[in-house]
Amino acid sequence: MDNKTKELVNKGEMLPLMEEFYTIQGEGAHTGTAAYFIRIGGCDIGCHWCDVKESWNAAIHPPTHADIIVENTKKYAKTVVVTGGEPLMWNLDYLTNRLKSYHIKTHIETSGAYSFSGNWDWFCLSPKKTKLPLEKSYNEANELKMIIHNKSDFLFAEEQSKKVNTKCQLFLQPEWSKKEKMTPLIIDYVMKNPKWRISLQTHKYLNIP
Repeated sequence: MDNKTKELVNKGEMLPLMEEFYTIQGEGAHTGTAAYFIRIGGCDIGCHWCDVKESWNAAIHPPTHADIIVENTKKYAKTVVVTGGEPLMWNLDYLTNRLKSYHIKTHIETSGAYSFSGNWDWFCLSPKKTKLPLEKSYNEANELKMIIHNKSDFLFAEEQSKKVNTKCQLFLQPEWSKKEKMTPLIIDYVMKNPKWRISLQTHKYLNIP
């Protein structure tokens, strides 16, 4: 990467784009709604059950100018979801300000473990044990999405729920490879603890991206 490109990446004017696509949101509070997804490369959190491990190495995803991403988004949707990888590894101020200048709603899905950037209409926080969110992410969260891989994750979910703001919506989502085992436990848990809601990866049931 040449120095000019590095400078633009540091400013957030270019981003290591892995993929972008128009689809139906499959998880959380906006399940079933249409959105344009922007998946940015780069992540060092290393969840063993991650289903997009190919996103981890930012170096293999070519820096793409944010203006091109915005122009592509405009063709399809009025809502964009920025995800990864871990999108907050990058400065997202430029991208989101450009999107919002076209009245496009901006959503993010993040672990919250990196410095806050961007101008967001919806902030989905999904904390990971290996690298906890920063305080700003807890404060900004509209949605807390906890992945349940084993029984101990319920305790972790409760610990995290105490750190977010009082308006944040709370979701428990079974990790896909353990869904048959964990989904009944989540159902029982939500019935006993109705502050939580269930999130399912409906896009995988529907066989869409």
